[in-house]
Amino acid sequence: MTMPQLTKGGKWVFGWAIVGPGGGIRIPPQAYAEYGFQPGEPVFFLRGSRRSGGFGIGRRERLAQAQISMPRRAFGQGTLDETGQVALPPEAGVKSGDRLLVVRGSGLALGFLQRGPIFEEAHKYPEVEIFNA
Repeated sequence: MTMPQLTKGGKWVFGWAIVGPGGGIRIPPQAYAEYGFQPGEPVFFLRGSRRSGGFGIGRRERLAQAQISMPRRAFGQGTLDETGQVALPPEAGVKSGDRLLVVRGSGLALGFLQRGPIFEEAHKYPEVEIFNA
């Protein structure tokens, strides 16, 4: 499936990630490849914007190149498994069954939105793929 852009000039959407019973999510395969994630690799969770909530997931290597202040921006760390899943830290502020919109964020981190205009617009598109943990 191709990744839709829901509004002109808007973010590109990979799909919906549903938080699993154990508090984990599955990264859509297209996003996994685009961001260069690898099984067993540590990833960092970055705070999302006030408007969209949620968080970003980024690789140490990319974040270091951008000179991101890890103590200030990161709120947790996880490890990707071979199926593209990662356990979320409690600070992510999500619970089992929550639906997060997975979007192309900056080139630094993959975005997982909890609310906002893009999130609301995505509900109008039943063809947006769903990825269960």
